[in-house]
Amino acid sequence: MTLRYLLPLNRITAILLLSLAACCHAAAQDYDAENGEDINEVCAGCHGEFGQGGSDGEYPRLAGMPMEFIARQLRLFRDRERPNMAMIEYVDERQMPDADIRDIATFLARITLKTKLPPVNESDPGFDAYARLLESKQVMQIPRAEGDQAQGGKLYRRECASCHGRLGEGDHEKAVPMLAGQYTDYLWRQVEKYRNRIRIHDPEAPDDQLLIEFSDAELKDIFAYLSILDD
Repeated sequence: MTLRYLLPLNRITAILLLSLAACCHAAAQDYDAENGEDINEVCAGCHGEFGQGGSDGEYPRLAGMPMEFIARQLRLFRDRERPNMAMIEYVDERQMPDADIRDIATFLARITLKTKLPPVNESDPGFDAYARLLESKQVMQIPRAEGDQAQGGKLYRRECASCHGRLGEGDHEKAVPMLAGQYTDYLWRQVEKYRNRIRIHDPEAPDDQLLIEFSDAELKDIFAYLSILDD
C-alpha cells in the first residue's frame, strides 16, 4: 500500500490499515512449516504420513481439518480437558507449547487428500511411475457404511449441514470439523463420548447435550450418507 492511496484517508484510518496489514503479515510469518513437518513425523505413527488416519478409524483423519479445530483439540488434550490415553505421552506443556500447536495444526489443515487418481497413459514417455506412487499415497476414500443413504441425506441436510456444510466439508472460519472423509467407526466412538459427557461439544455451554435427540437408526443413516460423499 503506497502513500498515494493513503492520502485521501484520515490519519486514524491509515494507521489502522497499516497495523492490520502488519498483523496479517506477522501471522503469516509466524507459521513454521519445517517445524510442522517435523512434528508430523511423530503424529504419522498413528495418523499417517499425510494425516489420513488409519486402522479403519482407530486413528482419525486429520488432513484438511480446520486449523483452529485441530489446535483446539490439542489444547484440550494438553490441558487434560479431553481424555485420550493415546495422546497423554505426546501432549503436555513441555512437548506441545502453543507455537508447536499452531505449526502442526496449520501443517495438517493445509494437506489436501484426493479421493481418486486422475487417469494416466502409462505408455506416455513422460509417465513417472514413482511420482504416481507418491501421488497414490495421498488418495483416501473411506468404506461405505450400512444404512439408508437417501434418508440419511435428508436428515443430514436438515439437521447438520448448517454447521458442517452441505457436503460435510466443515467450516474453516468457524472451526467446525469436516465429516465427509472421516472414518465411520471413529464417528460412532465420538457419538458415545458426547452422549456420555466424556467429550464436551461446547465448553461455553457444558450442559449442551449433543446428539441426544438422534436415535441410533437415524445416525446410522446419516453416517451411511456421509460415507458416500467422497465417492
